[in-house]
Amino acid sequence: MSFGRLERSRGPEPMSDINMTPLVDVMLVLVVIFIITAPLLGSSIRLDLPRTDAAKPDEVRNWVTVVLDKGGGIFLDDQPMGLPQLAEGLVQAAQRNADTEVQLRADQAVPYGRVVEVMGAAQKAGLNRIGFVAQPPQPAR
Repeated sequence: MSFGRLERSRGPEPMSDINMTPLVDVMLVLVVIFIITAPLLGSSIRLDLPRTDAAKPDEVRNWVTVVLDKGGGIFLDDQPMGLPQLAEGLVQAAQRNADTEVQLRADQAVPYGRVVEVMGAAQKAGLNRIGFVAQPPQPAR
């Protein structure tokens, strides 16, 4: 009885290359996430600004931003505060530079009297340049 020789065949060679497809997929997902979140980082206060044709951003070097939200809250450069603290902050801004512009962003639902109070605080602080921030109208279809 003869016994045949049992030969073991060699299995497939181990793969030594890195599969780049999952890495590229993850990077594309991260790029999409950054593209979506970047515009949301502009301002953390949600407002419904009025629309006008004259709303175009100016190149102003020195400004402070005052925001009046729907609830009547006042924010100076995204920091919440009351009217007395706003007046102190505006006085400090006027002392640093008398040509500082106040960019006033008020929600449409804010009563006009509240806007006038903020404007009065700015003028008492010595800041006479007040700009109203608005959005351009949406194009007609």
